[in-house]
Amino acid sequence: MKKGKVDVLLGLQWGDEGKGKIVDVLTPKYDVVARFQGGPNAGHTLEFEGEKYVLRSIPSGIFQGGKVNIIGNGVVLAPDLFMLEAKDLEKSGHDLRNRLFISKKAHLIMPTHRILDAANEASKGKSKVGTTGKGIGPTYTDKISRNGLRVGDIFDHFIDKYNAHKSRHIAILNSMGYTDFDITDVEKTWMEGVEFLKKFQIIDSEYEINELLKQGKNILCEGAQGTMLDVDFGSYPFVTSSNTICAGACTGLGIGPNKIGEVYGIMKAYCTRVGAGPFPTELFDETGKLIRDLGHEYGAVTGRERRCGWIDLVALRYAISINGVTQLIMMKSDVLDSFDTVKACVAYKCNGEIINHFPYSIESGIEPVYKELPGWKTDMTKFTKEDQFPKAFVDYIHFLENELETPISIISIGPDRDQTIIRNK
Repeated sequence: MKKGKVDVLLGLQWGDEGKGKIVDVLTPKYDVVARFQGGPNAGHTLEFEGEKYVLRSIPSGIFQGGKVNIIGNGVVLAPDLFMLEAKDLEKSGHDLRNRLFISKKAHLIMPTHRILDAANEASKGKSKVGTTGKGIGPTYTDKISRNGLRVGDIFDHFIDKYNAHKSRHIAILNSMGYTDFDITDVEKTWMEGVEFLKKFQIIDSEYEINELLKQGKNILCEGAQGTMLDVDFGSYPFVTSSNTICAGACTGLGIGPNKIGEVYGIMKAYCTRVGAGPFPTELFDETGKLIRDLGHEYGAVTGRERRCGWIDLVALRYAISINGVTQLIMMKSDVLDSFDTVKACVAYKCNGEIINHFPYSIESGIEPVYKELPGWKTDMTKFTKEDQFPKAFVDYIHFLENELETPISIISIGPDRDQTIIRNK
């Protein structure tokens, strides 16, 4: 019997690379799309047929008919936000009940987790991480400290478990002197979300996924955020609370590492970051503002302005290495269409020394070393095939492939599903 395969798709920068669109583009090749980490702090934006959708917890394969979509054990789920997201999709005619499966082992984001998130940020003063305030960090903290509430618990003495966890959270908040909050309305909607959740198929996802592989089904694992926000390998402490790298697909879904085949790494033709934290190539001038405006760089979940800068090849080489990336996907190439020249950071100057590796800390003393390349000065948004690319853009692609030692197999030239060119290698 032919065994199925598992491919992984993840972001290589600080998130917001365009993963949702590419999952949607690649899904026809797969039988299953599975989210392996993160929560509603992620915002995957997809545009097609004149409509725009933002997914937060639901896998981006949900728009392709007949595909199985799984929310894995590594995800943290907010029942109220999940309910709103699912109802919006159902209103627009997308069937979820028969195609979306949720792991019993996924942890629940409680209303008090959001209050803890706010309290923790407030206590840090000027050292704020810049979280989305969705309660992600405190939920993962509870998970790691063995105090978590999981999806499977909603079927077993749930109210008693919920109240015990809530009481513990309130005691922590009292000890922090953070008492000015009221979760009455949020809690009511949250409980409605729990009842809504029960209408879906809650499964032992690790068994289901491995059984699907035995049946010869192909699975695409979808990550949230980006490699540089990984809790172990990102720009700590300005990171998320989960493993956003390829290894996270194994722990977040229960898949053996020997099952993984292709690793698709997504990057923008430039670089962005939301929230606090170091960003070596950040532009504070009119060029940075222009990239933000042309790229509509505002957070899909928070609406916050994204910080913009030139592409950072030092960070990308690092990300490619720790993920074992086999193919690169470049997004938003069209945003640079009007520039006379484009820049790429090829090394860092650190305390007077030129380095090519990503150091332990990039919080200070890092100066990007740039290579300047000619721009292509061509509107590529209507292109449908690779041979229409101007020579300067082809040269840019070859330059990146050379520097990163990894092929670029897909190039996005606009937000729509159709504005995607798969290269003929």
